[in-house]
Amino acid sequence: MSFAHTSNTLRPATIALHGGHAPDAASRARAVPIYQTTSYVFDSADHAARVFALEEPGNIYTRITNPTTAVLEDRLAQLEGGTGALAVSSGQSAIALAVLNIARAGQNIVSTRSLYGGTCNLFRHTLPRFGIETRFVERTTSSGCRSGQRTSRTSWTISSRPFPRRSRRPSGDGRSCSWGNGHDDDRWRRQG
Repeated sequence: MSFAHTSNTLRPATIALHGGHAPDAASRARAVPIYQTTSYVFDSADHAARVFALEEPGNIYTRITNPTTAVLEDRLAQLEGGTGALAVSSGQSAIALAVLNIARAGQNIVSTRSLYGGTCNLFRHTLPRFGIETRFVERTTSSGCRSGQRTSRTSWTISSRPFPRRSRRPSGDGRSCSWGNGHDDDRWRRQG
């Protein structure tokens, strides 16, 4: 049985264990196999061309797609109520991808100052190399974030850690808002 399409009827703990994976028909193994491969076989050169052109789904190269990682991504999407997820090798990779997908050269982001050192370095030193300016603000309220915005092309990045105080998301006005919280998830506390 595949849990990919029934996640709305399953509890989060069940999705966390079984979501996105159907047992292998031949072995009937319950555990997700770990595919230790870097490349995949194609039926033909035409098949490979269609997969590489993203005209047909399939695995291309393990840094891009991998069946083991795909199960994790599907589970995370189900748990978060999303349409998809992307698993990366580190939090820094996730932050960089999030910012680089919503901001471009000449644009700026607004961020709280309560960030970990690596994120501060990314925002202060690396993003400027791409032409993306970061404006740091003290408060994570709407007015605090708006005080740092320079243009209508601003996105907001907020981290509720490392400080234990709760922060509020800015009210919506069409801008992107990334909310980083690397240590806890209210969903698990609510499940009791």
